[in-house]
Amino acid sequence: MTDVSFLPASVPSAERRPHTQILHGITLADDYAWLRAENWQEVLRDPEKLDPLIRAYLEAENAYAQAALAPTEALQETLLAEMKGRIKEDDASVPDRDGPFEYFSRYRTGGQHPMICRRATGADEESVLLDADALAEGLPFFHLGGVEHSPDHRRLAWSADLSGAEFFTVRVRDLDTGQDLPDAVEESSGGAVVWAADASAFYYTRLDANHRPSRVFRHRIGQPSDADELVYEESDPAFFVALGRSQSGRFAEISVSDHETGESHLIDLADPSAAPRLIVAREKGVLVDVEHHPSFNGEAGLVVRTNGEGCEDFRLVWAPLADPRRENWRELVPHRPGVYIVAQALFADWLIRLEREDGLPRIVARRLETGEEHTISFAEEAYALGIDAGYMFATDTRRFSYSSMTTPTEVWDYDLKARTRVLRKRQEIPSGHDPSHYVTRRLHAKAADGETVPISILYRKGLEADGHAPCLLYGYGSYGISIPAAFSANRLSLVDRGFVYAIAHIRGGADKGRRWYREGKLAKKTNTFTDFIAAGEHLAREGWTSRGRIVAHGGSAGGLLMGAVTNMQPDLFGGVIAEVPFVDALNTMLDASLPLTPPEWPEWGDPINDAEAFRTILGYSPYDNVAPKDYPPMLVMTGLSDPRVLYWEPAKWVAKLRATKTDSNPLIFRINMDAGHAGASGRFDRLKEVALAYAFAIAKGGEA
Repeated sequence: MTDVSFLPASVPSAERRPHTQILHGITLADDYAWLRAENWQEVLRDPEKLDPLIRAYLEAENAYAQAALAPTEALQETLLAEMKGRIKEDDASVPDRDGPFEYFSRYRTGGQHPMICRRATGADEESVLLDADALAEGLPFFHLGGVEHSPDHRRLAWSADLSGAEFFTVRVRDLDTGQDLPDAVEESSGGAVVWAADASAFYYTRLDANHRPSRVFRHRIGQPSDADELVYEESDPAFFVALGRSQSGRFAEISVSDHETGESHLIDLADPSAAPRLIVAREKGVLVDVEHHPSFNGEAGLVVRTNGEGCEDFRLVWAPLADPRRENWRELVPHRPGVYIVAQALFADWLIRLEREDGLPRIVARRLETGEEHTISFAEEAYALGIDAGYMFATDTRRFSYSSMTTPTEVWDYDLKARTRVLRKRQEIPSGHDPSHYVTRRLHAKAADGETVPISILYRKGLEADGHAPCLLYGYGSYGISIPAAFSANRLSLVDRGFVYAIAHIRGGADKGRRWYREGKLAKKTNTFTDFIAAGEHLAREGWTSRGRIVAHGGSAGGLLMGAVTNMQPDLFGGVIAEVPFVDALNTMLDASLPLTPPEWPEWGDPINDAEAFRTILGYSPYDNVAPKDYPPMLVMTGLSDPRVLYWEPAKWVAKLRATKTDSNPLIFRINMDAGHAGASGRFDRLKEVALAYAFAIAKGGEA
């Protein structure tokens, strides 16, 4: 194991300014509340407007981080070189046909950002439609957002964020001239636009003053953006608005939802002045998504994925387009408890669904004419699947991706009629990778209440389960998001050094269905934390690692997990990596002005109006539960322009930990002053952050 000692450096100390408030009869003390910039909306748009005193503290933390991590610099460079060596630098996606053209993206050798390309169907000669490297030149941050060509293939709508704050500007490129038109739409949410059928206009979502996607506009080509027509506005701040296009190409769908309730509207893309039509009204606790079919059994209709009427893991129903009220629904795929229908894709002759059972995904194809179904099967013990819906509607070929923790990503075209598959691409590892040198397994830990928590692990063949191996244990556990047992070339840098890499599929995610999610939210949120601890203890008990050699890793809501488990069981971990961590949970949920707070109440609870929710969150909020005791070594990373987890959450947490903890273990706080929630932009710059985190893990995981 690499021996890396962290050098002492001048440790920053944030000023304590007493601040209290009384809620539900309980006094909350927050000595570091001053680190929250009152002008945070301005700071997101222009980081230079940050209060100089706050900036000085953050820069002091960065200086300390640089000094404290200096002994790992050589290791970071080695790791970075290894990770870059596993990237095919001139990689390209598999072309996706849309009528006369095939669209794809590719990178140039040394390039940080993709080029968007196309070629005539069946031809070899390509055209570069958009060169993101050229667009990013000279900028400290550049993130290419949605890219969507028009139905007539003459224009390309594209968006970019230049700060990390997720304010995207949409522009339109004339593909005949290669030049951008004067059209520019500011402060969109960054998702792909949806074009009108005649390409005279497109629809997009716009952020409001509190950075919430709440409105849908129609922009007509050639008109100034201030003349854009408001098509839909959501008045409830607890609901976000998203926009997508039906596979048939006939409609744009406006999805309105929080984490447990959804609503669907359709816009007829053939009508340049169409108003949205409500298809499925919101009903508390019921989520929906809708796909359109122009003629199924002679009737235009919709396939609706819904968890209403007690169908927690979702079912699929058919609704006539002329009258899609619930009383007219006909069941297509019934609800089966424990079989979670994750997504659907609807084509002229086929209904494809991705479902998950016992933590493992599968693809099921259904022939619409007969109702006959078959499953696309796989042999490995743990793996990840994805469906690529593509552009075409009338097709018998479906593309999917497959990988496991040992098998690099494969892209397959599957013939739905013949039930045969053709490999279109296998992820290349230029420096070499032999899957037979690695082992992936699915383990099961017993939680405190008797539930079984799946754990996916990856290790080098020949590793002895004798307790000597260090382990990186990753977890998330929120929003019903499942963490797939997918391939990551970066992890090999840990595994090749003797690590066991483990993913804990804890409650709060939907790895075992929506019940698994429900059992890890609101009043039951602590199950997420105890599941993660149970996973770590199981790995140590079974000899895969040992206590004190586990490095815990999580980001965003997974950063909340990191803060909670270190408060609850600090001696289990030899190190903790918390990226953009949501650690000031109570104060954030008490601030209805913040971007994500009202939409997040169904996930965490509303502590403003619900005293029980207040006490529940107070009981686990990492910032509020920092105590005078020993904590493991910690690396905390964030971005100044993050609109999802605002910078002051980790800043306050680190400041309080420094003033309270009783150990001398390193607590390192690194703030990217030019980035947001996703970290550095550019594929190689992001690798530098991964290398930094893994260097810390290697240093601390080897210390028993």
